[in-house]
Amino acid sequence: MQSIESSALEPTRGEMAGLSLGQKITRLLPVYGLVILTALLILLFSILLPNTFPTLLNLRSIISDKAIIALLSLAAMIPMASGRIDLTVGYGIVLWHILAISLQTMFGVPWPLAVIIVLLLGAATGFLNGLLVEIARIDSFIATLGTGTMLYALALWHTGGRQVVGVLPNGFYALNGTMVFGLPITGLYVLAIAVALWTILEYLPIGRYVYAIGANPKAAALNGIPVRRFVIGAFISSGFLTALTGVLLASKLRIGQASVGLEYLLPALVGAFLGSTTIKPGRVNVWGTMTGVVILAVGISGIQQFGGSFFVEPLFNGVTLLVAIGIAGYAQRKRGAALRARTKTVAQSSN
Repeated sequence: MQSIESSALEPTRGEMAGLSLGQKITRLLPVYGLVILTALLILLFSILLPNTFPTLLNLRSIISDKAIIALLSLAAMIPMASGRIDLTVGYGIVLWHILAISLQTMFGVPWPLAVIIVLLLGAATGFLNGLLVEIARIDSFIATLGTGTMLYALALWHTGGRQVVGVLPNGFYALNGTMVFGLPITGLYVLAIAVALWTILEYLPIGRYVYAIGANPKAAALNGIPVRRFVIGAFISSGFLTALTGVLLASKLRIGQASVGLEYLLPALVGAFLGSTTIKPGRVNVWGTMTGVVILAVGISGIQQFGGSFFVEPLFNGVTLLVAIGIAGYAQRKRGAALRARTKTVAQSSN
């Protein structure tokens, strides 16, 4: 069952051809408005906080803190492209980061094998979500909320509410702790995965099929697209990427605890939803999602450096989510009204 609708609102060349310069700017503002706002925020904080914000140390801190959220946002974006939502990105990371550590410390599994096991379990969870949504016909919000809650319960049962600690191999620590050109390697992970997803979604047939399903699954099915197969594949990809993020979180924290992970759910969804308001408004997309994550990171970092309290981050995330959904809904309604008016004009002229 479809939980969200994906419909691109970016202007076409035909629409832009007959517009004046002012009209073109007005039409492009919703497309690149968030990108421009991000650049302005970076400039503003750099001017107001010249000794702390525009520094390599702050950049390292932002990448280290937000790489996990960026990866989860990309994981959530994949089912969203097909018109579904996956809440297990927030619940699953709790169990996956605990398992990545406990398999090594409690069961003596070599770290490469432990990573492979966690990735396979993440993909299997995505497959289960796909079956619940496409075969059992449960709304994706409800299905993934139920699955995610079960994963969280398993994490609590496995740990007994206690921390999972132990000495881990240096190779496992290096997954997150390595520095490349003075920056955390997790930034390269995010960039590589973003480029791969962008290439798949924008330039390969599988991406066009997924977007077609997100826009209108019935029409996609009538055109011969195997809707069930691609939706289940989207959930499997999301589960796999969530498990990978859990492994990186385990490498970063070096301990496993069930109280860590759920706080990533809202920022990840905010980043993915913000991605539907920029670059290609009305349709979730990779670089829009990355822009959404960056503006969250920049805004929170700047506010905290001004002395913002501990509640600033969840407040900022919640307000930004509401604003993002409101902008996306407004853009869709405006585009729909414009299309109806254009259709009416054409019909009247033909008569």
